[in-house]
Amino acid sequence: MKVFASRADRWRTLLLVVAICAAFVGLYVGARRYAPFVFNAQALRTWIAGFGVFAPLVFVFLQAAQVVLAPIPGQVVALVAGYLFGPVYGTVYSLTGVLIGSAVAFSLAKRYGRSFVEGVIADDVIDRFDAFVERVGAPGLFAFVIIPGLPDDAICFLSGLTTWRLRTFLGVIAIGRLPAYVITVYAGGEFASGRFIEGIALVGLIITASAVGYYKQDAVRDLVTRLEPRLPF
Repeated sequence: MKVFASRADRWRTLLLVVAICAAFVGLYVGARRYAPFVFNAQALRTWIAGFGVFAPLVFVFLQAAQVVLAPIPGQVVALVAGYLFGPVYGTVYSLTGVLIGSAVAFSLAKRYGRSFVEGVIADDVIDRFDAFVERVGAPGLFAFVIIPGLPDDAICFLSGLTTWRLRTFLGVIAIGRLPAYVITVYAGGEFASGRFIEGIALVGLIITASAVGYYKQDAVRDLVTRLEPRLPF
C-alpha cells in the first residue's frame, strides 16, 4: 500500500505536520515568555497534589469527555497528564479516562440505537465506517485503533450498534490505544524533566503518524478489511 495516493496528499500531510509543530513551538515560546511558572514541573506537581484525589479525577473526566464530546484531542490531555503526573500515573489516568469515555459512547449507542448515533456522528464517517465495524471483528478493530489519527472515537459509537459485548470492546480499545498514549504521556514526562529535544521528537512522531493515519484512513480501513480474515487470532 502506498503511503500517499498523490503528490497533493503528500504535501497536505507535510503542511499539516509543519503547521501543528509550528503551533506547538509558538505555544511553548509564548508560555516561556508570559507564563514561565508552568515550566517548573516540580512546583506544579506540588500544587496539583494539594487538590488530592480531585486532580486525577479532573484529568480522567477530561479524557473521558474528549471521547464522547471530542472538544479537544485526547493526545493533548495525555501530554499534559505526563507533564503533571509522570509517565506511570499519567498513563493510568489517561487510559482510565479513555476507557470510561469509550464505554459511555458504546453504551449510549447500544441503548438509544442508530438514530442517536446518526445524530452525533457526521454522515460521511457513518457512510465509510458503518459496515466496517461489524465486518472486521475484534482483531480487525484492534488493527484499526492502534493507528493514531483515525476516527476511533466515532468507531466507539458505531461499535455499540454491533452485537459485541462491552468487555470485549473495552479490551480491544485498551490494548489498541495504549501504545500511542504511552508515547504521548512519556513525551509529557520528558518535557517535565527538561529533556525538550526528546519530548519534541516523540510528539513529532505521534503527529506524523496521526497525519498519515488521518489522510489514509480509507486505505487503512480497506487494508484491515482484507487482512482480518487472515489474522491468526
